[in-house]
Amino acid sequence: MFITRIFYGIAYFIVLIFEILKAELDVITRVLDGKVEPHVVEIETVLKRPISQTILANSITLTPGTLSIDLDSENCILKVAIISKRTAEEIIPFEPYIKGMLE
Repeated sequence: MFITRIFYGIAYFIVLIFEILKAELDVITRVLDGKVEPHVVEIETVLKRPISQTILANSITLTPGTLSIDLDSENCILKVAIISKRTAEEIIPFEPYIKGMLE
């Protein structure tokens, strides 16, 4: 079980770095093209522990083009500001890795 958590931790950091790089290119493209359409979305998460939800919120904020505004731990809902419309899976692709690592 400990080895599995380590695997998920390593995978989480790799996916996070990849998503940050991918988002950087997306933000640069959108700013140069002028296609910035800010939205605020509420995302329901499957993470139950407050530490897991906090790590998810911080990961979202680290990714360019997204900002965690509010975290409702009791209802498992994150409020996120984004610069363009995206699906929840595109905003939080690292959620399964955090779940495997900490839940």
